Amino acid sequence: MRIDSTNDGETELRYVLGFEHIDATNVADVGGKGAFLGELSRIAGIRVPDGFCVTTGAFRRIVAEVPSIDTRFDLLSRVEPDDRAAIRTLSADIRRSVEGVAVPDDLAAAISEALTRLGEHASYAVRSSATAEDLPTASFAGQQDSYLNITGPAAILRHVRRCWASLFTERAVTYRIRNGFDHRKIGMAVVVQQMVFPDAAGTLFTADPVTSNRKTVTVEAGWGLGEALVSGLVSGDVYTVRDDQVVSTAIATKPRFAQASPGGGTHDAPIEPKRQTQSTLTESQVVRLVRLGRRIEAHFGRPQDIEWCRVGDDFHIVQSRPITTLFPVPTTDDQENHVYVSVGHQQMMTDAMKPLGLSLWQLTTPRPMHEAGGRLFVDVAPALATPAGRASLVETLGSSDPLLGDALQTVLDRGDFLRTLPEEDSIAAPAGDAPAPIAADPDVVSELIRRNEASVAALQREIRNLSGPALLDFIRADIAELKRILFDPQSLQVIMAAMEASRWLNEHLEAWLGEKNAADVLTRSVPRNVTSEMGLALLDVADTIRPHADVVVFLHRVVDEGREGDGFLNEMAGLVGGPEARDAIRSYLDTYGMRCVGEIDITRMRWSEQPAALVPAILGNIKNFEPGEGERRFERGLRESRRKEQELMARLRALPDGEGKAEETKRMIDRVRTFAGYREYPKYGMVSRYFVYKQALLREADRLARSGALREDEDIFFLRFQELEEAVRTNDVDAELILERRETFRSYEALTPPRLLTSDGEAVTGRYRRDDAPPGALAGLPVSAGAVEGRVRVVTDMAQADLEAGDILVTAYTDPSWTPLFVTVAGLVTEVGGLMTHGAVIAREYGLPAVVGVEQATRRIRDGQRIRVHGTDGYVQILA
Repeated sequence: MRIDSTNDGETELRYVLGFEHIDATNVADVGGKGAFLGELSRIAGIRVPDGFCVTTGAFRRIVAEVPSIDTRFDLLSRVEPDDRAAIRTLSADIRRSVEGVAVPDDLAAAISEALTRLGEHASYAVRSSATAEDLPTASFAGQQDSYLNITGPAAILRHVRRCWASLFTERAVTYRIRNGFDHRKIGMAVVVQQMVFPDAAGTLFTADPVTSNRKTVTVEAGWGLGEALVSGLVSGDVYTVRDDQVVSTAIATKPRFAQASPGGGTHDAPIEPKRQTQSTLTESQVVRLVRLGRRIEAHFGRPQDIEWCRVGDDFHIVQSRPITTLFPVPTTDDQENHVYVSVGHQQMMTDAMKPLGLSLWQLTTPRPMHEAGGRLFVDVAPALATPAGRASLVETLGSSDPLLGDALQTVLDRGDFLRTLPEEDSIAAPAGDAPAPIAADPDVVSELIRRNEASVAALQREIRNLSGPALLDFIRADIAELKRILFDPQSLQVIMAAMEASRWLNEHLEAWLGEKNAADVLTRSVPRNVTSEMGLALLDVADTIRPHADVVVFLHRVVDEGREGDGFLNEMAGLVGGPEARDAIRSYLDTYGMRCVGEIDITRMRWSEQPAALVPAILGNIKNFEPGEGERRFERGLRESRRKEQELMARLRALPDGEGKAEETKRMIDRVRTFAGYREYPKYGMVSRYFVYKQALLREADRLARSGALREDEDIFFLRFQELEEAVRTNDVDAELILERRETFRSYEALTPPRLLTSDGEAVTGRYRRDDAPPGALAGLPVSAGAVEGRVRVVTDMAQADLEAGDILVTAYTDPSWTPLFVTVAGLVTEVGGLMTHGAVIAREYGLPAVVGVEQATRRIRDGQRIRVHGTDGYVQILA
């Protein structure tokens, strides 16, 4: 409730507030909808029907009268979001109780007095306005109730009670549970607003709701009240506006409309035939409405979803809320157009990252990166400034990710979005000389790995006893060493040699022999691939545990109970075989414990910190394989590779100039097998270093928490590295900033980042422009040859995977941490990926047919279906 001063200097509790007394600071009093209406009424030139809000203070007074309400809230808070029956029963019980509470006389009098001031016998809209409604991060659209054309104090009081009760509808309660909102902390206000009986009504989005383009406005309009559009009774006319010009118009057939009923409420009625296909707005009216929308957007500082009514030639605004589904746009200091390419799609990690993770990645990378929505983007506009730069970038990115290449081409084809510079004025970075050829010498790889391991060992020794500002200074200095190793010219030369040899083999062997993707088989079981070795090593862990039945039963209990942390490792010591099992897992963690899902974000929980995340994969290996599978699998891949090599050599020698072709091919095979495994090592070295940093920073966070500067250790994850340096030096942290960033991060987690984003905010989606797939097939990028049929397992959380041998894994993305699952499955389908991303490399290594870049694969393919994965041709067929 709100406390206001009265004329005599005393204070009184206010249960009713007129729009003129409401602004953005009153969300706690009047909810999101009420606060926005108060703000709207203050904007010059915006007509808002007058009204008032019954405050949350009134609601809480009513709820306090509900018997055993705290007990009911406790029961509701323990319900799982998928338990619809329990939610339905509990919410209906609370709703009936709220509706049954009598409105106190003083509250009823305050509402009646407000109605008298506005016109007691006028008609009103009575709308719910929750305190968590219409927020920048969660709209709650449609979760509570609204009532139109309500007349008379008694009817309005009755509908106010219904609005209070609507906080506890099944859909509203489910939404709050799924989005982590506490039922006790959300209040309900009620908006009572004079009705407008319009000729036409509709919505206006100040950013395109489909493409997210901030410079395009979409208007939808229909005859009569807007309820016909909102309810889906009719489709409306749609007008698209850019730069004060209507650029497209789609006139719908509108056979019915919503209108006020004489006795209150609304009903739908037929429209005379000649008006059904008439435009509800003239172009000049559309442009005038859009200008009003832009004024509202400027006031609130972000794109808006606006509800409007037209009476004659006048527009009334009855609601505005932020559009919460738009992906944010990177901020810049200039007015140039920019084209941002997603870093996450290249790194196979499209989840939101916390501020410390973002800032450390930016310190690591040699290229400037822009933040938006908790993700990182690279602006490629400079590289697109010249014809040569455009051709090179589209070819390079398109060969790895055709959807990204097509999205780039889509932007370029518009012609006027990016400026074009003469070739000599190019500001793109020079391509540099191609790496010099390198002999297939395994000692080169061994030396690179040895130097990296020695550097990490030195880091571990030197950082051990550092704390305070000295620690932060040391980490900043050591990042230079990380970059020196990560971008070592010889290291890049080895990686490029493997990639070039693989490309050469695929191109030439297809041209000479008709053999597609031959390198996929030739690179199976290559030496020194740290990621594929990681998957095979977990099979060895399973071999150690498998003979000990009590340990296996215990580990199943760890999974069933959702255990976290590493405490279960010591608990195993008392079981027969427990010490051996514990030591096997710990030995595995010594080598691979710095890895985890989303490992490029330093703030993510590592396997060493959360060993229980590996238990489902270990149990899957125990169930699905016999002892010795790790060694057998490696040897099988080696035999297949050698057999393919011998077959190709024989076929080549039978060709004209066959000896020359065979000799050149053999040289490329040796090169790719010597160097391909190293492709996975630099990231392993980087993540190893990140984990050392993280352990040291958490020790420092513990010191800050014990001093009272932090509430908890993990607060440091919501500080950028530079801010953490300052916090360590001053022993002072802005607690409000941490809370704000936690909330912002939660909103970012719900967003899906685009592959390509323009500075207009447009998320450009590429297409596979191909016709070689069967009808109904899902197109993607072929990254590992072969075809396989199997049962689908859609997995969104590696720790929850329940796989059997022969299953096909379908997921959003796979970074190196997913490799332990690859040993079980027969095929792979992902939404994100490219030819040289980690999932593709390991799929080829293990011989799994794989198709990546399948748009919305986790939604379009259902768990349990049977599919066929065509890893050679790049498409997926749903069989049943």
